[in-house]
Amino acid sequence: MIKVQKNTSLKSVFGITLMTAALGLTACSTSVDPDVKARQDSMKSWGDAMGVMSDMAEAPETFDAEVFKEQASYLASDAATPWTHFENSEALGNATSAVWSNNDDFTAKAAHFQQVTAELDAAAQSATSIEEVLPALGAVGESCKSCHTDYKVKDNG
Repeated sequence: MIKVQKNTSLKSVFGITLMTAALGLTACSTSVDPDVKARQDSMKSWGDAMGVMSDMAEAPETFDAEVFKEQASYLASDAATPWTHFENSEALGNATSAVWSNNDDFTAKAAHFQQVTAELDAAAQSATSIEEVLPALGAVGESCKSCHTDYKVKDNG
């Protein structure tokens, strides 16, 4: 009988190296505050919805009333979600400290966002063309921009 020898030492070394690297990266990573994650996840989803609707605005022939309605309804229904996640002034994330030092204005802008998303949703429910929702879509975009201008850390790239 012939004994077959397997060469597993290279596999073992490689496996140990990968596990060590993974553990090292896990130990070095910073945990994200749950409030920061919640508000960023919500706003990322808003950006995705706005992207779908803005693409239709840029190419009117692609307007799909049902898809637009779905995206507008999502924005309106989620518009109040992230604001409760701004209570901890230590959980900055991408927010500037002005969120807390100028909270009355920040809160007013959050309320305005909720209003304009509700208006967009209302306009979308009966729209048959992109032209019918452009003013409301523009108002939502302006609302996002005004808050980001004053309360979001500027990207350097």
